[in-house]
Amino acid sequence: MNKQQFKDLITKKIIILDGATGTELIKNGMGVGVNPELWVYENSDVIQKVQDAYRASGSDIVYAPTFGGNRLKLKNYNLENRLFELNSTLAKVTKEAAVAFGDKRYVFGDIAPTGSFVEPFGELKFTEAVAIYREQAEALAAGGVDGFAIETMMDIQEARAALIGVNKVAKKYDLPVIVTMTFEKDMRSLSGTDPVSALITLQSLGADAFGCNCSTGPTEMLKVIELLKPYATIPLIAKPNAGMPKLVDGETIFSMNPEEFGSFAEQFANAGVNIYGGCCGTTPEHIKSVVDNIAEKNLQPVAPKISALSAVSSARGYTLMGPNEPIRVVGERINPTGKKALQAELREDKMNIVRQFAIEQIDKGATILDVNMGLSGIDEKQLMVDSISMLCKSFATPLCIDSTDYEVIEAALQIYPGRALVNSISAEKERIEKMLPIAAEYGAMIIVLPLTDDGITKTTEERIKVINDIYAEAQKYGYQREDLSVDALIMTISSNADAAKIALETIDYVTNEFKSNTICGLSNVSFGLPERKWANSTFLAMAAARGLNMAIANPNDQLLMNTLYAADALAMRDNKLQNYVNHFSNLNCNIMSNNNLNSSTETSTQKAQNSAEEVMNCVLNGADDMIKETIKTALKEGFTAKDLVDNYLIKAINIVGEKFECKEYFLPQLINSADAMRCGFEVLEPILASEKSALTEKLGKIVFATVEGDIHDIGKNIVCLMLRNYNFDVVDLGKDVTAQTIIDAAIAEKADIIGLSALMTTTMSNMDKVVNLAKNYPELANVKFMVGGAVVDAEYAKNIMAYYSTDAMDAVKVATKLMGK
Repeated sequence: MNKQQFKDLITKKIIILDGATGTELIKNGMGVGVNPELWVYENSDVIQKVQDAYRASGSDIVYAPTFGGNRLKLKNYNLENRLFELNSTLAKVTKEAAVAFGDKRYVFGDIAPTGSFVEPFGELKFTEAVAIYREQAEALAAGGVDGFAIETMMDIQEARAALIGVNKVAKKYDLPVIVTMTFEKDMRSLSGTDPVSALITLQSLGADAFGCNCSTGPTEMLKVIELLKPYATIPLIAKPNAGMPKLVDGETIFSMNPEEFGSFAEQFANAGVNIYGGCCGTTPEHIKSVVDNIAEKNLQPVAPKISALSAVSSARGYTLMGPNEPIRVVGERINPTGKKALQAELREDKMNIVRQFAIEQIDKGATILDVNMGLSGIDEKQLMVDSISMLCKSFATPLCIDSTDYEVIEAALQIYPGRALVNSISAEKERIEKMLPIAAEYGAMIIVLPLTDDGITKTTEERIKVINDIYAEAQKYGYQREDLSVDALIMTISSNADAAKIALETIDYVTNEFKSNTICGLSNVSFGLPERKWANSTFLAMAAARGLNMAIANPNDQLLMNTLYAADALAMRDNKLQNYVNHFSNLNCNIMSNNNLNSSTETSTQKAQNSAEEVMNCVLNGADDMIKETIKTALKEGFTAKDLVDNYLIKAINIVGEKFECKEYFLPQLINSADAMRCGFEVLEPILASEKSALTEKLGKIVFATVEGDIHDIGKNIVCLMLRNYNFDVVDLGKDVTAQTIIDAAIAEKADIIGLSALMTTTMSNMDKVVNLAKNYPELANVKFMVGGAVVDAEYAKNIMAYYSTDAMDAVKVATKLMGK
C-alpha cells in the first residue's frame, strides 16, 4: 500500500483496525513481565492466530506486534542489539499471515513511546528521539509493512520526533503514516496538549491521519473527534478502550461488552471518523460488532471539511488566522535591537527580561510571540534554543521564530513543540534553497517576504511577481496559500512617499486575489517622524480595511491596540463584539483605578515588590535559573530561611498546585515550578539544618515503585518529584519492581506509605499482589497504600484497599491526609 492507495481506500469505506493485542497474547500463554516482542518472536504462531481472528472479524489493518520495539524500550530487557532482527521479523511474520489469509488485508508497523520525555520537557535529545524512531521504522520497512502507526503518544514533542523520524523512512518507500495520541477525560494529554493543538502540529508535519487511542472509552473519545473535525485536513482515527478496567476476582476486565462497543460505530461515523478500531479490553468480537454495525447501517466515511488551515500551535494552545478571524498581533518585544538591558542579560545567558516581555505582551493581547536573538558577539543558535525552551514550557502562546540564519531556524524548529511561524522566506537564493526545506520539514507556517537578491522590490507589480515566484517554490514542498502569510514590507514614508501606498496595494492583492494571509511590521511606516503613534495606528486602520490579518507590533501600544479592536469590530471579525467589549471594559476599569492613585502611592506600590516576593514569583514562573540568586538577595535583605520557606516557597507551590488542578497550569509548568522549588531548597536547606529548623523533619516516608511487568515510570517520577517538594522522604525503587522487593524495601525503610504505579491493564493487577503480600508482614500492619496510573481509577483502588490519586498534585494531598497533616 502506498500513500495514494491509502487515500483511495479511505474515501471508499471506513477503515477498520484491530483491537487489543497484549491481552489476547496473555490469553494465549504470554506471561506477565516478559518482553512481548521477544515472546512473539519465539511464538510466532500465536500472533498469527490472534491477527487472523481480527482479520476474520473484519479488520482491514492489523498492527505488527512491535509496540515496544524501539531502542529505549528494548534496552530495559537488554535487547537493544536485536532491534532490527525483532522488528523486521515480526513485521514479516505479520505480513505473511496477512497474505496467507487470502483477502486484501494490510499490516502497519506499531510504534509507541520510548518512556522518556523529549527536550525541552525532558532529557532525551530531540535529534536522538528522531534517530530512535527512524531506526525502528527502517527495520519495519525491511519487514514489508504497508504503513506505520504511531500510537499512544502522551507528549506532543515525542509525537513530533516520532513522525519526523518515521517520515524519513515513509517517504523513501511511499508508505502512509498515521498518528494517535492519548487524551485523558479532561481532553488533555499527559503533558497538557489539547486535541486541536496536537492536530494542527501533526497534520502540518505530514501525518496521513490523526486521532486518539487508549485512556478512555467511546463516550469520552467521541467528544475529542467532534472537537477535531472542523480543523482536520486529514482523516480522523478513533481507537477507544472497551470502557474502563475493573478488578473482578483478581482479574482485570473491561466494562463494555462487544454489542455496546459496536453500537458507537454510527456516532463515530457521523462525527467524522474515517478509521476505527479498538484499544485496551477490545477483542475480535468487539471489532466484529463494529463491522456489523457499519454494514447494517451502511455507514460511509466523511471527508475532511477543509483542505488547508491557517494556524500555528504550541504545546498547549493554538492561534487561527484567516479572513474571518480577528487581526492577530505578533508581539515584537523579544528582540535585543535597541534594548540595552535585554542585551546585557542575554550576554549573561539570563532569560528574566525575555520571560517578563512574554508575560506583558500576552497580557496585552499578543496571540503570537516573535522571538529574535540577533545580537553580535553571542551564540545566537544557543540563545534561541534556550529562549524557546523557556517560553514553550512557561506559556501556551505560539511562537514566531525570527532569524536570517538557517541553522538557527532549524535548531529552533527542532526544540519547538508545535507548529511555529517562521520569519521569513524571501526570494533570496540562500533563503529559498536552505530555509524553505527546513521550514517544510518541520511543518512551519511561513512569512513570505517580497525581497530578492537585488534588494527590496520597488513597485506593487514587482512584489506580486516575487510573491508568486516564492509560492511556486513553496508548493514543491507541499505548501498551500493558507500556510503562508505575506509581508507587505512597509517602508518608511519619510524617505519614500509611495511606501504606504505600495504596501496597501500588496495587502489588497494578497487578500482578494492571491487569497492568503497578510502581515506587516507597523513601526516601519513612521520611522524618522515625530508623534509616530498616529501614523502607525492610522496605517493599521487603512491596512485592516484592505484585509490585513496579522501585525507585528508592540501590544503595549494602547492606541494601536484600541485601533485593532475597533477595526475587528467594524469588519465583523469580532464575534458578537466580545473582544471589543472586554478590551474596553477592562481598559476603562484600569483608567479609573489609575486616576485614584497619586504618584506617591504608585511609587510605594512599585517598591512593594521585594526580593522575597521575587522568590515566590520564581516558583510561580518556573524560573529555576534565577531563584538561587534571588534567594541570596532576599537573605541579604534580612529575610530568614524559615520565613522564605513558610511564607513564600510553600505558598507559591500551593498556588501552582491550585492552578494545576483548575487547568490553568499543566504538566510542563508543574515540573518547572517543582524544579525552581528544588533549586531554592538547595540554598536554604543547609541554613535550615544548621538552625535545626522543624522544616528539616520530613512529613513521612514513602516507598514508591512501578509494579512488576510495567516499564513505564514517567508519571511515577513526576509524583515523586512533587512529594519531595512537599517535604516527604521518598524512596523511588524504579520500574518493573517485584512485589517482594517492594515489601522488603518498605520494611527496611520503615515506610509510612507504599506508592504503586501502573500504566498497563496487563500489569495493574500486580498492585493487588503487593497489597495482599503486605498482609503477611506484621511490620506493615499500619502502612497505607496509594495507587495511580492511566489505567487505574478510584473504584479499582477501593477494591484493593488502597487510596487513589489522580495526578501528582493530588498525590501530595492524599499523602498529606494519610499522614494526618
